[in-house]
Amino acid sequence: MAFNGCFSLKYPGNPKQGDLIEVFRPGYQHWALYLGDGYVINIAPLEDGVAAAFTSAKSLFSRKALVKMQLLKDVVGKDTYRINNKYDEIYPPLPVEEVMQRSEFVIGQEVEYDLLVNNCEHFVTLLRYGESVSEQANKAISSIGFVTAAAGVFSLLGLFPKRQRTKYC
Repeated sequence: MAFNGCFSLKYPGNPKQGDLIEVFRPGYQHWALYLGDGYVINIAPLEDGVAAAFTSAKSLFSRKALVKMQLLKDVVGKDTYRINNKYDEIYPPLPVEEVMQRSEFVIGQEVEYDLLVNNCEHFVTLLRYGESVSEQANKAISSIGFVTAAAGVFSLLGLFPKRQRTKYC
C-alpha cells in the first residue's frame, strides 16, 4: 500500500543522521543519536537484567545499560527535545558513515554505565566524535566537589550546630 507522498513524519528541527538529540527530562537531560527514518540509538540502564526507564530511581545506581535502537517519538514521550551538536566546535564529527557503522555494531549490547563517568551523553558523543564527553556530568562532579568543600569549611569554622547529648539517669 503506497501513500503517494500524502503521509510523512516530520520531527522538530529536521534531524539528520548522526545528530545528537537532547531530551529534556525533569531535572536532567537524556541523550540519543539520530540514525534516520525516525530512529535513534540510546542507552537504558539495566535493572536485574531488564532495561529500565531513566525516570526510575534505581537507574541512578545501575552499573550496566542496554544499547537500544528506538523510535525518537518513543524515547521523547511527552518531553521536549532539540538537536544539539554542541561539541562540533571542539571535536570534529566523524564521517556519518562511520558513525552509522559504529552505531549498528553496538545495538543490543550491554555496556558499562555510570552516571558521572559513562552516561548516555558520554555514549552518544563517543559515537559522533570518537570522544566521550558529558558537560552535564562535569557540572555534577563540580557541584559535588563544591558542596564537599563547603561542608568542610563550615565544619572547620564551627558553623554546623553541635548535637546535644541527652543525659539519661
